Amino acid sequence: MSEVTNFQQKVYDALKLIPCGRVTTYKDLAVYLECRSAQAVGQALKKNPFAPEVPCHRIIMTDLTLGGYIGEVDGERISQKRLLLEKENVLFSEEGTLISV
Repeated sequence: MSEVTNFQQKVYDALKLIPCGRVTTYKDLAVYLECRSAQAVGQALKKNPFAPEVPCHRIIMTDLTLGGYIGEVDGERISQKRLLLEKENVLFSEEGTLISV
C-alpha cells in the first residue's frame, strides 16, 4: 500500500466527521478543507485505503447524484456505494438522485 499524503489524511479525517445517515458533496468537503478543488478531494477519495471504515461513500455530487466510489463511476462499485448509503437510510431515486436523508 502506498503512503497517504498529508492532504489525503486531512480528507480522511474530515470524512470521519460525517455522521452515519448523512452525506455531503465533494464541493462542500473541499470548502471545509479550505481547498479550491473538489476534484482534488475526489482524487483523495479515489485512493482511500480505509473504505468503508473511513466513509467516502458519504460524499455525493453537487447535483445530489451518487458520483463515484473507489475510482469508479458505474457498475458494481456504485451499487456498493448505494447499498452502503441505503443501510444508513440515505435514499436515492431509481436514476440515482438523492431523495431522502
